[in-house]
Amino acid sequence: MSKAAAKAKAQVVRLLIPAGKAAPTPPVGPALGARGVKSMDFCKEFNAKTAHIEQGVPTPTLITVQPDRTFTFITKTPPAAYFLKKAAGIEKGTGKPGHVSNGTVSLKHVYEIAKIKSTDEHMKHLPRASRAVSRAPYYDPSPIFYVYN
Repeated sequence: MSKAAAKAKAQVVRLLIPAGKAAPTPPVGPALGARGVKSMDFCKEFNAKTAHIEQGVPTPTLITVQPDRTFTFITKTPPAAYFLKKAAGIEKGTGKPGHVSNGTVSLKHVYEIAKIKSTDEHMKHLPRASRAVSRAPYYDPSPIFYVYN
């Protein structure tokens, strides 16, 4: 093993991949191919792991590529924006944030989204979803959505 290979560290690749629809096309193929990983192997494992999730749901994924070209990956919950759009029943956000609202979301929806997002590893240090949501303002003029009781 050369000195360069001995000093090599694991690389982390962050991708947003639709659940159950990973394919060796962009963005997966180029991101993994540049690091010497067979993207088809990753796609098979990812699709098998996300088979229980509704197809097409955007799934944030952290892929750790070792110097010997092996990989491990962690999937997280979908982004909050995905859940908010789904709860509001809209396809995409507004073109003029702060001026035009596209939909409304009830406090119950916000609580449910916070409960789902609290299962992510990076959210473990935050207080429980119920306490975090109860402190949230009922109206904030800057976001796309307004929360009503």
